[in-house]
Amino acid sequence: MMRPAVFLDRDGVINRSPPPGEYVRNWSEFEFFPSIFDWVRLFHSLDLPIIVVTNQRGIALGRTMQAAVDDIHRRMTGEFARRGCPITDVFVCPHMENSCDCRKPKPGMVLVAQRKWDLDLSRSLMIGDSDRDRDLALVCGMRFLRAADGTLSDEPLPDRIGEA
Repeated sequence: MMRPAVFLDRDGVINRSPPPGEYVRNWSEFEFFPSIFDWVRLFHSLDLPIIVVTNQRGIALGRTMQAAVDDIHRRMTGEFARRGCPITDVFVCPHMENSCDCRKPKPGMVLVAQRKWDLDLSRSLMIGDSDRDRDLALVCGMRFLRAADGTLSDEPLPDRIGEA
């Protein structure tokens, strides 16, 4: 039976975003928003899969390494599990702009998660901090909440991508 899920962006939702043009290159640069653990604990208590979908173009640009991103995600998911609110899965797009079908707002990562975990996207939620995340929710037929500095706000989806 298909079930809803919660999709989370990483930078700006789970952890503080680096300055524009910068990347979180290693674990020492990763800083959790304290509120994220309460959010994930609540979603976990509702028996919702929690899926992280994150663009990490810094890999393609050579500003960070795949192994460093994998280490960040291993430690990040370990911290969630340690706090009793495990993350179900993490999907990463390491590609440059316009070179794949997985870079948000394209739906590739979400569609892979949907097939892997038997998810009902029409009953799922995307939490993100950018218009890319909002547009991903629109393309996938999900509800969207915008995260900003560890808080959430409901944001109506436009009729089409690119509308504000």
